[in-house]
Amino acid sequence: MSPRQFFRSFRYAAHGVARVWREEQNFRIQAAGALIVIFAMFAFGLRSSEKAILTLAAAIVLVLELLNSAIERVVDMLKPRLHNQVEEIKDVTAAMVLTASVGAAVVGVLIFWPYLSELVQ
Repeated sequence: MSPRQFFRSFRYAAHGVARVWREEQNFRIQAAGALIVIFAMFAFGLRSSEKAILTLAAAIVLVLELLNSAIERVVDMLKPRLHNQVEEIKDVTAAMVLTASVGAAVVGVLIFWPYLSELVQ
């Protein structure tokens, strides 16, 4: 792969992220949540392993939201032929993102809880 092809692939990916950013409110909300978590990781001085776990959890949520957006676009193209299944597919992919988001939130609470309880005492 030439350097030109390498950078072109990054440009395509950036266009995809920019499109989802513009068109999907949930992606913007989840990205904002990820930024808040990243700032909090450094503010609370978390251990490297805790930072890695939280970063991975946030990345999984964002990747699944990108996947959800892609799947929604594909099923929208099929809508005239498969209208009953389109709604089911969209519900399942939304549930996928919701499940990951809840899991990431639980991980965040488990990791941040000791740090937050120190502040209260």
